[in-house]
Amino acid sequence: MDRARQALPGNRYYAPGEERAEKVHSLFARIAQRYDRINDLMSWGMHRRWKRRLVALAAPRDGEKALDLCCGTGDVARALASWPGGRRCEVTGLDFTEEMLELARRLTPAALPVRFIQGDALQLPFDEGSFEIVTCAYGLRNLADLGRGFNEAFRVLKPGGCFASLEFGRPENAFLRGLYIVYLRAVLPVFGRLFFRDPDTYGYIFASVTRFPGQRELAARMREAGFDSVEVHDLMGGAMGICLARKIGPSRTTER
Repeated sequence: MDRARQALPGNRYYAPGEERAEKVHSLFARIAQRYDRINDLMSWGMHRRWKRRLVALAAPRDGEKALDLCCGTGDVARALASWPGGRRCEVTGLDFTEEMLELARRLTPAALPVRFIQGDALQLPFDEGSFEIVTCAYGLRNLADLGRGFNEAFRVLKPGGCFASLEFGRPENAFLRGLYIVYLRAVLPVFGRLFFRDPDTYGYIFASVTRFPGQRELAARMREAGFDSVEVHDLMGGAMGICLARKIGPSRTTER
């Protein structure tokens, strides 16, 4: 992956620093209407299974409050609110792209205890210790400041609460890693060309993944941010990874 970073082509939706948020916002506003369909196609429907695994590890329970960061069209938020054993879990989905939130609200049954708000994951509009669970599926890569994102997630968690992240990973097996890079670099831009006549829309994934920590480095960054008991769960040979971490304090099992 280091070699891939050095050979990384330009992408007009990727920029470091202060320009990052504006470019990411323009990308997701453009692809919102076809976002779920293309996710199904490019992952062969597997992203839904991976998100269910994320929610299972977060293990929402009755009466808890959960925050889904970078919630997109709300699939993880809905899963948290309807998970067996956590049917009265109150869920807030936060995203800074209103076009995504419009879809999330439309797709969410009124009976589910889910609300969606527009906001910035780097400046969360919640008090310290507001949630037992914070999740983020495919959103950390898009933050302009990963460390600040961790700090905000840590701040709004209650002691003993869990932070669960699902992201593109980095396979340790050299053969799998080679296939993975080829797929990201050569195949994914085809979806952008077919659906938007713009390969950069899905070429952005390769541009962002190759600049983003793998799941084990991500876990180390979580520990540096103050999280405890950090676990890494590899999916598809490490092509995807879930990091599960806790804020130091009494466990949720002990509290309840």
